[in-house]
Amino acid sequence: MPNHYAVIGHPIAHSKSPLIHAAFARQTGQDLEYGRLLGALDDFAGEVRRFFANGGCGLNITVPFKEQAWALADERSARAELAGAVNTLIRLDGERLRGDNTDGVGLVRDLVENHGFDFNGRRVLLLGAGGAARGVLQPLLASGLRCLVIANRTTAKAHALAALGAPLGPVSGCGLDDLAAERFDLIINATSAGLADAVPTLPSDCLAPDGWTYDMLYGDQPTPFCRWGHEHGAARVLDGLGMLVEQAAEAFWLWRGVRPETAPVIQALRQSMGHV
Repeated sequence: MPNHYAVIGHPIAHSKSPLIHAAFARQTGQDLEYGRLLGALDDFAGEVRRFFANGGCGLNITVPFKEQAWALADERSARAELAGAVNTLIRLDGERLRGDNTDGVGLVRDLVENHGFDFNGRRVLLLGAGGAARGVLQPLLASGLRCLVIANRTTAKAHALAALGAPLGPVSGCGLDDLAAERFDLIINATSAGLADAVPTLPSDCLAPDGWTYDMLYGDQPTPFCRWGHEHGAARVLDGLGMLVEQAAEAFWLWRGVRPETAPVIQALRQSMGHV
């Protein structure tokens, strides 16, 4: 009898997680079923408890429930603790739940293992200071980078997030207006501006020669920030599809103790979206 897993969010019909985990299961010979749950905005905790009480083994959590999942977890990994958000719930003995956050490791693994980016000695700019940025802070600071600058439209939020990460590595915060004369080897967009077909306002020369851009969003067409990267001469322009698959692979490993190969799954998704 297969073990049951799911992703819960609101909305949820668009989620590619069932496709990804079905591919992982076929590849690794794991007997599992993975579905979608449309979470009730007023009863997230109840739905999670019912899922696990009915034999569920693990949940992925997406918008807008990651903070509620953090509060619901009986114990949390260090990276989830810092993120203030949980995207993976693991059933423990009894009715206890362990919360983890695989977003940051998914981002770093996509850059390093799939694209060959070397963080050592690099200056990295992280755009945004909301939940998406906070979720990737710890793995970025553990990557060996030279420095991480967090820039946000509201400067105080950037300073606050930098202060949170300061015990872990070289990080500072600033406003978007403070980036003049700065140069970065990698610019990561963790804002939601692309959902409104916009990009954060950046100096045109803030990308170093041979610098890369990475948008945590992805779509059937290049995102606005990916277009910005092309327009400003980025050596590599990447979107967040690889991060999506890599964070799923980390969750799969946490649940099953097996690490799937991600490259063929990323390639299959790219082809299904109409671009390679």
